Amino acid sequence: MEKEVYVVTGATGNIGRVLAEKLLAAGRRVRVIGRSEERLRSLTEKGAESSVGSLDDADFLTRAFEGARVVFTMIPPNLTAEDFRSYQNLVGEALAAAIERAGVTHVVNLSSMGGHLAEGTGPIKGLYDHEQRLNRMPNLNVVHLRPTFFMENLLMGIEIIKQMGVNGGATRADVAAPMIATKDIAEAAAQLMLNPTFTGKQARELLGPRDYTMVEATRAIGKAIGRENLQYLQVPYEVVRQAMVGQGLSENVADELIELARSSNEGLLKPTEARSTENTTPTTLEEFAAETFAPAYGAGTSA
Repeated sequence: MEKEVYVVTGATGNIGRVLAEKLLAAGRRVRVIGRSEERLRSLTEKGAESSVGSLDDADFLTRAFEGARVVFTMIPPNLTAEDFRSYQNLVGEALAAAIERAGVTHVVNLSSMGGHLAEGTGPIKGLYDHEQRLNRMPNLNVVHLRPTFFMENLLMGIEIIKQMGVNGGATRADVAAPMIATKDIAEAAAQLMLNPTFTGKQARELLGPRDYTMVEATRAIGKAIGRENLQYLQVPYEVVRQAMVGQGLSENVADELIELARSSNEGLLKPTEARSTENTTPTTLEEFAAETFAPAYGAGTSA
């Protein structure tokens, strides 16, 4: 009898790639979905099957989901979308249609902390829409993973540090918030997919090892890259917005990200669960800074 397949969307991203590798290492038959055969090659060389196509194509996704024991779904970012929430819903509707047509019974869905909120959370609003969409499917068992702020988002500060000598952003310096390494999200997803006994509609927050302020995050980064005195500077919203548009983000995406920063600064975006062993993940910011940020920054070079 042919082995059931475990399907991973977004398999070329930080979470999907690690998740697929974990499933392959566990001996599962894995089908990885992406827009480029070349970018999927590192996974197909390890034994994964590839499905190349677009996540807004329900017919393609239906074929990719056929025979699935469990599917990992995510809506990848599109930083040039003229209407980001509409883009998210376009992809979400295609995913839901394919899940139904292919008869998928178990889904691990990547959402976000704040995924229970319909408004005021920037790009998370479309993830709320998708949670609701999947929750309306009567025969589907789904766990919505709601991780907090990705530590990998701190990598966007590399050019600022190199050019300005400070770490900066729209987030308040003194707001302590949970942060998580994406590899820990992949581990949580893998555990659910390897043992897909979950039923009904569930949500699970993932809160990283502890809460950090941007001052603390900057201190860890500075130590890892050999800039012990690196400081964090809160930048006015409009200045950050203009910088994002200048980097090629659409006006709407920039607006959504500023709304997200405001929601965090004003206390709207926060966990709904008390911290526990179930939602606390192991990778510390200090470990992330040393293992991921410093190599990306090029510590030890003249930069």
